[in-house]
Amino acid sequence: MSQKSVVRGKIHYVGVNDRNKSLFEGLWPLPYGVSYNSYLIDDETVALVDTVDVCFFEIFLGKIKAIIGERPIQYLIINHMEPDHSGSLRLIKQHYPDIIIVGNKQTFGMIEGFYGITGEQYLVDDRDFLVLGHHKLRFYLTPMVHWPETMMTFDETEGVLFSGDGFGSFGTLDGSFLDTRINTDRYWDEMIRYYSNIVGKYGSPVQKALEKLQNLSIKVICSTHGPVWTEEHISRVIGIYDKLSRYDADEGVVIVYGTMYGNTEQMAEVIAEEIAGEGIKNVVMHNVNKSHPSYIISDIFKYRGLIIGAPTYSNQIYPTVDSLLSQILVRDMKGRYLGYFGSFCWSGAVVRRMAEFATKSKFEIIGEPVEMKQAMRDISYKQCVNLGHAMAERLKKDQK
Repeated sequence: MSQKSVVRGKIHYVGVNDRNKSLFEGLWPLPYGVSYNSYLIDDETVALVDTVDVCFFEIFLGKIKAIIGERPIQYLIINHMEPDHSGSLRLIKQHYPDIIIVGNKQTFGMIEGFYGITGEQYLVDDRDFLVLGHHKLRFYLTPMVHWPETMMTFDETEGVLFSGDGFGSFGTLDGSFLDTRINTDRYWDEMIRYYSNIVGKYGSPVQKALEKLQNLSIKVICSTHGPVWTEEHISRVIGIYDKLSRYDADEGVVIVYGTMYGNTEQMAEVIAEEIAGEGIKNVVMHNVNKSHPSYIISDIFKYRGLIIGAPTYSNQIYPTVDSLLSQILVRDMKGRYLGYFGSFCWSGAVVRRMAEFATKSKFEIIGEPVEMKQAMRDISYKQCVNLGHAMAERLKKDQK
């Protein structure tokens, strides 16, 4: 048995990499792929923590057998029921028919609904425990991080937290699953993008989960996506989730715009130049026709300022901008400063309609909205400068 699979003590990594999928959940780009992580506890009683996407079952099973041979698995702990983690459940049950599935009340309803599986169950509630021999596992229910059945499992013996999708990240694990054996640079932005798009709506449940975990002596975090995090990085990982779930953000402005012929883009350029000229260094610009929404949303989670612009299109908001506004509202973000601008040719509507978004968002409105007819003139140039100035001044107030 290779020691390369060891996480800590008798805990082994048996996850897989998906280098072929281009869109996670059919929505989010995966330039670096994604991992599906599962863990095996090789104790007197053997326990498997989560499974993997069913497409990778044969590889998954081979990894399990390389560790325990033909020994049985007594328990399968399901922290999260999304099919990329529970998809191999039915096949595991076929290979280990006596396996006992461990989960909470919400878990078992989903298992029957997804897979039609019944049988012996180990039903747990918040802070219940399971002893495997050397390892003592305690369960913490973390509903809506980010499904209602989600929970985390803490190995009190080794200080290992099996966190489900919590603390997850996009990106395959190249060469090793341990953060100490790989260059982790690319995972930090991918963690923010993962959180923003997958978990982002559920800031309050994440905060409640962090409260439950705060007094645990966590030495390793084993998420279902991304690296296994050791003490070298644990405080940073938890800090990212804490900050994002409080909707806290850094000083900076995201300028998002749609443009057909470049006129609205000129407005965005003037606004950006003024903000930078006022000393705000973090200015991020996104043309919605080139930037995927997942990257835009990730940046909106990073920075406090948001300025949105669009042309009028069929008497509505330019469609790709309108779609993005809906995605922003779904995430129920808080504490952002909002400015907006628009353009039209013969009938203005976009600024009026964006005002409806502004009201729904409950963001703090900054400056006067700018509405430009056709092309840039001195008056619209000055209005764009004023909007950029107002945003910069609002951000600088926070420095005091």
